[in-house]
Amino acid sequence: MALNTSAEAPVPVGEISRLIGGWIDRLGAVWVEGQITQLSRRPGAGVVFLTLRDPSYDISIGVTCFRQVFDAVADVVGEGARVVVHAKPEWYAPRGQLSLRAAEIRPVGVGELLARLEMLKKALAAEGLFAAGRKKPLPFLPQLIGLVCGRASAAERDVLENARHRWPAVRFEVRNVPVQGVHAVPQVVQAVKELDTIEEVDVIIVARGGGSVEDLLPFSDEQLVRAVAECRTPVVSAIGHEPDNPLLDYVADLRASTPTDAAKKVVPDVGEEAERVRMLRDRGRRCVDALVAREERGLANALARPAMEDPHRMVDERADHVASLVDRSRRTLGHLLDRADSELTHTHARVVALSPAATLKRGYAVLQKGDGHVVRDGAEVEPGEALRARVAEGEFTVRVDG
Repeated sequence: MALNTSAEAPVPVGEISRLIGGWIDRLGAVWVEGQITQLSRRPGAGVVFLTLRDPSYDISIGVTCFRQVFDAVADVVGEGARVVVHAKPEWYAPRGQLSLRAAEIRPVGVGELLARLEMLKKALAAEGLFAAGRKKPLPFLPQLIGLVCGRASAAERDVLENARHRWPAVRFEVRNVPVQGVHAVPQVVQAVKELDTIEEVDVIIVARGGGSVEDLLPFSDEQLVRAVAECRTPVVSAIGHEPDNPLLDYVADLRASTPTDAAKKVVPDVGEEAERVRMLRDRGRRCVDALVAREERGLANALARPAMEDPHRMVDERADHVASLVDRSRRTLGHLLDRADSELTHTHARVVALSPAATLKRGYAVLQKGDGHVVRDGAEVEPGEALRARVAEGEFTVRVDG
C-alpha cells in the first residue's frame, strides 16, 4: 500500500529498505534465462557470485548461489555461457541491492538453442521479415561502404583487401564492434543504425569469421534482425562460412557465404568491367560496321539498276508511245468533230427545209384572225372579216369577200 509521507514526516531509509524487502520476499521463485558475464568463485568461499545479462538488451542482474549448486554445472558453465536459473528474488537491505538466489542452474544446450532459433525464425518469417519482396537491390558501384566487424579481425582484412583490389577507389566507413559475447548485440545494432543514418553510405556489410553456434548467436538475435529489417540502406550478411546460417542471413538484402565473398558481390572488379566495356565497344563497332556494309551493298545494288544508270532511258522509251497516243487521240477527235459537223449541217438543212419561213418563201401566206388564231378552214371566217396575212417578206391586212 502507498505510504503517507511528507517533508515534515519522512520515512527513514531503513524503513523504506525494509518495506521493499518485504514486498520482494512475497515474490515467488522464477525461471530466468540469460548469459553469464561475470563469475566469481573464491577459493574456500561457500557462495558463488555471478552476473546474469540479457544479451538482447543492456540489462543485468546479480545472482548468488551456494557452491554446491554451481559445482553441479561447473564443468560446462563459464563466462559467456547461456543458462537457465531457478531463483528467488532477494533484497539486501544494508546496500539496497536486488539479486537472485539461485537454487538450480541449467546450461542451455546447442540442441535447445537451435530449436529456439528455429521457432524464432518461423515467427519472424510469418511477419514477412524474410520475404523476397522486401529485398533491396545493391548499387552497381557503391561509393561508400559501411562495414561492421570485429577490430583487427580477419573478416575486416578480407573485406577491405579484396574490395580495394577489385576497385581501388572504393571507400569504407568501418565500425569495429564485439562480434561475440554479451556486448555484441547492442553494439552491432548501434553500428548498423548509425551507418544507416549516413546518407553517403550506399551499402552496409556485417562481417564475421567462422565460429561455433554459441559464437554466432548474436547474429540470430531478434533485436538485430528487426534493426536490419528497418534499414533503408541495403544490408549484406557475411557471417561465418558457407554452412553457417544465422537469422541475419534471411533478413539481409544479400547473403554472402564469407567476408571475401561479400567483397566480391558488393564491389565490381575494375579489370572485369574494363574488359566488359572493351567487349561491348568491339561488339558495337562490329554492329555498326555490318550495318554500314549492308547499306553500302544496298546502295550499290540500287545504283546498278538500269533506271539509275540511265534515268532518261525509260522516258525515251515511253516518248514514242506517248506521241503515238497523242496522234491517235487527235485523229479520233478529228473524226468525231467531222462527223458531228456533218450531222449538224444535215440537221440544219432539214430544219431550214421544214421551217415556216421556207414555206413562205415559196409563195405561201399565213392568215391570222385579229386574236392571232391561224385560219385553217374557210368555215372559220365570216364575210367582210378582216384578216392579217403574213408572207415571206412582211405582212398586210385582207378582208373576206362574201
